[in-house]
Amino acid sequence: MRILLKFVVDCDVDAAWRALHSPRAVAELYGPLMSVDALGDMPTSFSSGDDVPVQMSVAGVLPVGRQLISVADRETEDGNGRVRVFRDWGVPLTGPLAALDVWDHQMAVSAAPGEPGRTLWRERLTIGGAAAPALWPMLWATWQWRAARIRALAPTWAHDPEPADESPE
Repeated sequence: MRILLKFVVDCDVDAAWRALHSPRAVAELYGPLMSVDALGDMPTSFSSGDDVPVQMSVAGVLPVGRQLISVADRETEDGNGRVRVFRDWGVPLTGPLAALDVWDHQMAVSAAPGEPGRTLWRERLTIGGAAAPALWPMLWATWQWRAARIRALAPTWAHDPEPADESPE
């Protein structure tokens, strides 16, 4: 079963790519409803090949399960140019999502066609197993929340603020 998202966000591709690799930015996507806390040392930035165990909880109070975030980066091209893909194929370790046999979450960012300085954001979550049909509605709702949070937070991801308009006096 799959959940797909596709939308344009108000930040450049480099800022979106940095955010995908930022554990802090990822945790902000779920807030304030869910919190994502490291079980051990959290890297300052996810790198291809990382395996990072985290604890998910409702508002930081009610544990809902542990998950292993396993990261791989790749690049490809489409008809509009370069596409960078962040893949988490980690596995839910405990909690309701541990009933899934398949977890494959891919997020792709590329320049938004015809919209300079904006990013086309695409996500695909593939889940499988006997529990997938029962868990899909909850995950679909969570992914709609994520989309709204991504749109809201993307403008804050800029590495450098836009320069002020400085006219000579």
